[in-house]
Amino acid sequence: MRAILLLLLTATTLAQIQITDDRARDLITPDTRIEKLATDLKFTEGPIWLPDNRLLFSDIPARQWLHWTKKDGAKPWRQSEAANGNTLDRDGRVISCQHEARNVIRHEPDGTTTVLVDRHDGKRFNSPNDVAVRMDGTLWFTDPTYGLGKREREQDGAFVYRFDPASKTTTIVQRDFDQPNGVCFAPDHHRLYIADSGSKQRVGAFPVTAEGTLGEPTFWLDGGADGIRCDRLGNLYTTARDGVRIYDPKGTRLATIAFPEVPANCAFGGAGFDELFVTARTSLYRVQLRVPGAKMPAVEPTTATKTKDGQPD
Repeated sequence: MRAILLLLLTATTLAQIQITDDRARDLITPDTRIEKLATDLKFTEGPIWLPDNRLLFSDIPARQWLHWTKKDGAKPWRQSEAANGNTLDRDGRVISCQHEARNVIRHEPDGTTTVLVDRHDGKRFNSPNDVAVRMDGTLWFTDPTYGLGKREREQDGAFVYRFDPASKTTTIVQRDFDQPNGVCFAPDHHRLYIADSGSKQRVGAFPVTAEGTLGEPTFWLDGGADGIRCDRLGNLYTTARDGVRIYDPKGTRLATIAFPEVPANCAFGGAGFDELFVTARTSLYRVQLRVPGAKMPAVEPTTATKTKDGQPD
């Protein structure tokens, strides 16, 4: 399939979209614009769209979470312990990975946080990086050494874990990674995608077994990624050095959207859940797409989760 390079002039930058499969035209409009929503940050990561129409994301070196709204732009939300990836649990509560604290936490309706897990077999994690919640409520997260610094390493490697909040048990589900990074489920939650951004530079597609473990990879995508997300059709969006790469569910590359800065992570949001928000080093960007993202949280919240100010957390 021939590659077609589309140059799209926005208000602030000349964007590039490389289409390598014509099916990408069903996902991206010809007049797509890349909007810069915030800048002058330190290193942005972990975007997630919240039920009350806010985008939450992390600034790792600044040790804070920020939220963005169309009305107010980006503003600090809470201080973190070098938080990275964020997601939502089945009740719409924010789940976050923290490098400095070496843990995975949950933000409670009253504004406090609960440490869900910080150890496996009595040993501290390296520096939890990204997390995805499955339909059964279990948390699947990656634990590379990127945020470990000079602190003592207690785990034997950089693994991918499954944590069950009901039984409080943690299981290693994948060991064959150099630096496991971004993680997300396919829309049906029968497949888990995991990015390896270390020396192997690849993204794996793993079937999830009935026992809650991972089978042999269905395929590997060459070229590493940081953050990853799926749209509602099962297409995979990966943040790589050359931009946001889009693949179909069989691993065929459809297109690449370039950004002024190297993307770190992405998330779907907006009123129609069809806007792709991209954290890219010092800035936050947005791109309008033709297809909405996979549903998050995985199921509808069972109750309305409220914060101290009466808004969903």
